[in-house]
Amino acid sequence: MEIYETQAEIAQRKSWLLSLVVIVLVTFGTLILLQAISLAFVPFLFNLSVEDLLGLMSGNYDVPNGRMALLFVQGIGSGIGFWVAAWIILKYIEKADLHWEIQGERINSKNLILALGITLGAMLFNGLLVYWNAQLTLPESMSGLETWMKEMETQLMELTKYLTDFQTIPELLAGVLVIGVLAGVGEEVFFRGLIQPKMQGYFKSAHWGIWITAIIFSAIHVQFYGFVPRVFLGALFGYLYHYSGSLWYPILAHIFNNGLTVLIVYFSNQGAFEFDLESTDTVSYPAALFGLLVLILGFLYFRKVNLKTNAELDQGI
Repeated sequence: MEIYETQAEIAQRKSWLLSLVVIVLVTFGTLILLQAISLAFVPFLFNLSVEDLLGLMSGNYDVPNGRMALLFVQGIGSGIGFWVAAWIILKYIEKADLHWEIQGERINSKNLILALGITLGAMLFNGLLVYWNAQLTLPESMSGLETWMKEMETQLMELTKYLTDFQTIPELLAGVLVIGVLAGVGEEVFFRGLIQPKMQGYFKSAHWGIWITAIIFSAIHVQFYGFVPRVFLGALFGYLYHYSGSLWYPILAHIFNNGLTVLIVYFSNQGAFEFDLESTDTVSYPAALFGLLVLILGFLYFRKVNLKTNAELDQGI
């Protein structure tokens, strides 16, 4: 049910490999370029010396204004970066149209509340997937790979903890904007708006397209011990788009998921309640099962009402 119309030869199924190569090159080129541009502005915007900037990028977080500087780089180089890459590819390479005016007509308050409720249920159930994924142990023959994975995970967790350890309201608002809004919009337009319908066209299967896109979406984040939970969320966002025909549902669901997580971490740090971002040792099975129930019932109803409403949706590659 996704809207993706193009007549460009490179976008046709017979040119799928060339199309994917071009997408990869343009995307990484755009992300690297925007990150470099944002880094060039950091010393002037946040009053950092070159030494401070280099230290910050190498993991020395004891730098004044460091958190805001990194949020700025992440927002420009990643959140906006994915949106810009998708825009360049859709407009100039694939010459595709997502028909945003039609997608806007397909969103309503009832379905939006339902989609956010489904997302909340998924977040509760995801706690169980995080717990299971964290117990992953590779065979002895792959001990070197496992050590590297754990080192990468530790570095990314330290960065995440630093970015979300907000000390002021402006930092909190910047976190919600970058981690919630910009990531939600950029990643959904790129992965669900561009990649998902192409995968569905290549494999001639909506479900294969959704799950392969979700795997790519999770792999891009390079967090091995959070791989399965992110695949699950990516697939959920993919199905919200597939059955509704509007990217606005996964975009707003993604923003809700990330934004709520940021707020939970902030209020936990303020002592309002206990929440350990690093903890994967325990899981609340009642909360996970309740979340799964909400997810299943909500999703089945969302699918039912949208299949009935959007039975004639146009789709084409």
